[in-house]
Amino acid sequence: MLRFENLGKRYADRVIFEGLSYRAGPGCIALNDDSGSGKTTLLGMLAGTIPADCGDVWIDGHLHRDAPAEAKSALAFIPDDCLPDSLQTGRAYLEQVALERKTSVGRDVLDLAERFGLTPHLEKRFEQMSFGTRKKVFLTAAVIGNAKVVIADEPVAGLDANARGVLVELFGILAERRVVFFSSYDAAFTQACKAQTITFADLNA
Repeated sequence: MLRFENLGKRYADRVIFEGLSYRAGPGCIALNDDSGSGKTTLLGMLAGTIPADCGDVWIDGHLHRDAPAEAKSALAFIPDDCLPDSLQTGRAYLEQVALERKTSVGRDVLDLAERFGLTPHLEKRFEQMSFGTRKKVFLTAAVIGNAKVVIADEPVAGLDANARGVLVELFGILAERRVVFFSSYDAAFTQACKAQTITFADLNA
């Protein structure tokens, strides 16, 4: 479902990483490496928001380079900042994601929003939300449609204890049939998700 080969990225004369390759089927995979190692850059490249200098990424069999629309429709991405249009409301964002995935905001989505404690905040604009609330909106959007690959950058950051528990359960359910690939420094959260932990060394193997 998720596959990448020979990925490389540099900024000016600084090589961030090169020759990264990996493939994964359903399950939770946690990328845990040193700060500044390039985790956010790699996840952005997998999600198609940061261009790769070399290499290829496939999302559910769709090559990003040749079929970007198909790859995007099979992907749910939770970035670190979770700040799209600052004037957009949480509800409008969920509806936008549903439109992009050719579906609607169903009862399951609204139930998840309620469990996250998000319902009272859905009419707020993103600029009015706390960091954790913005994160919850993006995590809720991950269940819209049938995205086969979920990529999340520090998904537990900013969440309260109740939301952490909801997220552990959510990732467990998603991982039964989808790839959940996330970065995290939180060992307790990673263990609770029963995630396979990898580092950049494993991607260079």
